Amino acid sequence: MGSSEALFNINLGNFNIPIYFSVVAQWIVMAVIMISVPLLTRNLKTIPKGRQVIVETIVEKINGLVKGNMGDEYEKFSPFVGTLIIFLLMLNLFGFTGLRPPTADYSVALALAVISFVIIHVTAIVHGGIVEYLRAYCKPYSFMLPLNIIERMVVPVSLSLRLFGNITAAVIMMELVYEGLEFVSHLIHLKVPLLEAILPIPFHIYFDLFDGTIQMFIFVMLTMIFIKTTSEH
Repeated sequence: MGSSEALFNINLGNFNIPIYFSVVAQWIVMAVIMISVPLLTRNLKTIPKGRQVIVETIVEKINGLVKGNMGDEYEKFSPFVGTLIIFLLMLNLFGFTGLRPPTADYSVALALAVISFVIIHVTAIVHGGIVEYLRAYCKPYSFMLPLNIIERMVVPVSLSLRLFGNITAAVIMMELVYEGLEFVSHLIHLKVPLLEAILPIPFHIYFDLFDGTIQMFIFVMLTMIFIKTTSEH
């Protein structure tokens, strides 16, 4: 399930940068996405068939998700939302490989939340201008300024802790499942490799696939909601 120790270090002058598994895992996911996208979108036809049908269906679903939750004027966020969906889902599903999902590392969850946070506030400034953006902190009354600042600044903390907490809980549960199977094997003095390989499958489906998908969906939905509400209020 991954390691808390650095896999290797990068030396830049007097700086020694430790590279952890969560970082390498993100590099792998980014490489897979960058290689897959050109392969899946080359030689597109006017009448789609095969893989093009699947790709266009995914794009249409993402466009529909954005327009349905944010409105037609926010359709330009479809590429960002789509990338976030694919990237976050692939990170969360790392548990299927027997390795620790990168999102169980708080620095990864926080970095994703900070990216969403920056986009939320940049969009609000572009949408209404810097004056209207600053004025919104005093709505509906001026004495609400401290509370409004706290409300907006807590967004990356809320997004990151929700993602990190749920994925980490799933990792802990899977570790308990495997430790329980190992304990039972020692208790009855019998090892059944096939049984130990089959029994965890339902748990992986729930904690890795189902929970990982749900946490991705919640993160993406909250990001879209925050973008829209911050821009319009």
